[in-house]
Amino acid sequence: MRMLLLAATAALALALPAAAAPAAEPVAAPATPEVRLPHISVTTVGEGPAVVFIPGLSSPRATWDSATAQLQGHHKLVLVQVNGFAGDDPGANLQPGILAGVVADLHAYLEREKAGPVKLVGHSMGGLVGMMFAAAHPEQVSALMIVDALPFFPVLMDPNATVEQAKPIAAMMRDKVASAYGKQVDPKAVEANVKSLALKPASLEKMKAWAGAADPRVTAGALYDDMITDARPLLPAIKAPITVVVPWSASAFGREATLAFYAKQYAGAAQAKFADIAEAGHFVMLDQPEAFAAALDAFIAEGSNR
Repeated sequence: MRMLLLAATAALALALPAAAAPAAEPVAAPATPEVRLPHISVTTVGEGPAVVFIPGLSSPRATWDSATAQLQGHHKLVLVQVNGFAGDDPGANLQPGILAGVVADLHAYLEREKAGPVKLVGHSMGGLVGMMFAAAHPEQVSALMIVDALPFFPVLMDPNATVEQAKPIAAMMRDKVASAYGKQVDPKAVEANVKSLALKPASLEKMKAWAGAADPRVTAGALYDDMITDARPLLPAIKAPITVVVPWSASAFGREATLAFYAKQYAGAAQAKFADIAEAGHFVMLDQPEAFAAALDAFIAEGSNR
């Protein structure tokens, strides 16, 4: 919970370009040629039952490199990337409605490929997209893993927040982030703020590179959508089993308080269960790759037995 709370204040810095940041890393294995749609691009790796991975704000598909290496031998991995998040062309993502566009593009892609129902894994903003997708297209999702994401992000700043109350704050943050397009910011400022999203130095270096490669105009629009989307009313409509990965730190709120907070936010999802991972930041797959791999294996195995 502390990491998500800090993420609320660090979102601007993560969104802004870092000075002289290297390009995003490639996926962990040879992938199929990239398929570009208006809001997303897709590559696939491996053969077998399909698992879809959606990264979070400003993050490339390289977020899932460890998962790719872990699962590619026995699953077909569908690796989604939001256009504009890895130095590529933003496509339709300079227009409003980015998250809805991601849902629509993914639905069209899976329909075309006749790939479904799929297991779907989303981190942060990608977790919110996963909820939106599973509610809109329940026939295409057999199981959903949400990695450190909330149905309504602004509760971190005000537990009683509403969409209407969030809109002016979201608009202010959107405009601030978008104004950074074509500029550089102090890398020390970026580092100071990104530090709140992960615990390990190597994790932070990757995150700085990813933030630097993302188009701030796309990050701005996606951040706005994330902040004004309340998926809590959608939770009862999600029929697939849900696993929520919850990182926590003993030095912050601790395990019990963190899990209680998440359980309250997912109260509308009767089928949700929680997989907690100790001493991890928001980018749990970077901070605790082995523990995340175990949680991912359990999710895949349980979904396969349903």
